[in-house]
Amino acid sequence: MELSNNPRSRGHEEAPPALLPDLSQVKNSSFSAAQQQGYCATIFLRRKDKLEKTQQKCIAIFALLCCFAVLLVLIFSSVDIWGDSEDGITEENCRTDCRIVLMETIPEDLQQHLNARPNLPLFVGFHTLLDQAKHSIQIVSPVWNLRPSEKEPIQSTGRQGHLLFQRLLNLKSRGVKLKIVSNLTNSAEQKILATHNAEIHLVNMTAFTRGGLHSSFWIVDRTHFYVGSADMDWRSFSKRKELGLMVYNCSCLALDLHRVFSFYWQLHDRDYIPSIWSRRVTALYGRHQALQLELNNTPAVAYVSTSPDLFCAKERTRDVDAINHVMQSAKTFIFISVMDYLPLVSRRLRGASVTRYWSPLDEMIREAVVLRGIKVRLLISFWKNTHPLTFNFVTSLKSLCMQPYNCSLEVRFFSHKPQKDDIQHGLNHNKYMLTENALYIGDHNWVGDEFSNNGGVGLVVQMKNDEGKIMEQVKAAFERDWTSPYSKNLLGNKDRYNKYKHFHQVET
Repeated sequence: MELSNNPRSRGHEEAPPALLPDLSQVKNSSFSAAQQQGYCATIFLRRKDKLEKTQQKCIAIFALLCCFAVLLVLIFSSVDIWGDSEDGITEENCRTDCRIVLMETIPEDLQQHLNARPNLPLFVGFHTLLDQAKHSIQIVSPVWNLRPSEKEPIQSTGRQGHLLFQRLLNLKSRGVKLKIVSNLTNSAEQKILATHNAEIHLVNMTAFTRGGLHSSFWIVDRTHFYVGSADMDWRSFSKRKELGLMVYNCSCLALDLHRVFSFYWQLHDRDYIPSIWSRRVTALYGRHQALQLELNNTPAVAYVSTSPDLFCAKERTRDVDAINHVMQSAKTFIFISVMDYLPLVSRRLRGASVTRYWSPLDEMIREAVVLRGIKVRLLISFWKNTHPLTFNFVTSLKSLCMQPYNCSLEVRFFSHKPQKDDIQHGLNHNKYMLTENALYIGDHNWVGDEFSNNGGVGLVVQMKNDEGKIMEQVKAAFERDWTSPYSKNLLGNKDRYNKYKHFHQVET
């Protein structure tokens, strides 16, 4: 029997055609299903990706809106726009044809021994500013003590301060706004002024730098202003020796000083300096772009400086840099009159006091004397609070000009016998520096702690030639004090220094 190669002959019956699936149809249906699933997955992934991108865009937009809102809050909460257009004075229409007047306070018992005609009294200058006021007066002072205590008779020593206080109270009846910035103190006079519609903002300098607010200036109608050593203290008009500048019809410079006032004004009830400040406190003028103006019909440049560094708004020149600028302008001499000189800074670290050398001003003097051959005279007050190390530092300066080196550096101490009840009687409270054609007048003694920690304002005035009458007046005032019987050379005679130190301690 032959075996057939036909599969049908091997016992397998061929399925009927109707019962067997069409392989091509199976393949096509499987491919279609897979294709449909893949398409659905693609659509899903695309939608998911689109949703994620939409969510990311929303988050980014929301974050940008939040940042923008925070930025607006920081800008408009840090510095407001108060007073910048209330009188119509702007950078474009302000005045530069100014009048400047030197003012002094010299106690009566000092005047008879000073061999020169005194300048106009400071209290006269303040009354002139009050007479000029039509809209507003802004005052910054670290002290408010215009009325003497009951122990001091008003008629003899405190009448000028008392009269000034009464006129400030009367500003309300004239419709003149009074705004005051001062240290965080509990002043009875400030409370009385507040009841007469004065607005008072207190600056907590301890929270910022652990220092104090030493700035002292007036701004009247953003047109006239005062800068100098006098505080709102009755002693500044009768017992202490003070020097300041009254500047009239100088709205451009007053406008810039107003920006410093606005800076202080916004620190009320704050314990931090905002990281973002409005351009309305940005300096208008500075060391590199001083204001071109006329002072008593003489061409000059001027600008305002501030300290400490934390209080220097954008484009504002630091006091230390302003002093350096004036020193660099000197061709033959630098005259300096300050109450204290001490190039030291004290810090508290972990409960302990750490003192270090503070070099800027000390190095400027050395550079001027040794490298440039400038004649330097340094007049320092000698009183109970004079630091013992002052003698060491000025002796070190003086040693620069020992033979055979040819230079000139002189140091004298202004000393007046104080009354037993007031260590500030007759005190030389001046704080200024002068060259042939430039003047710096500020609020700080030349002590490292003051420039580093305390709020202060300085004014730099530089004549374009050597014909400025104001420079002649300040120079005459310095030379009068320098040659007076109250100016003493204590260097090189330690016994004499100790004798005077002991004298002041016993008397006070």
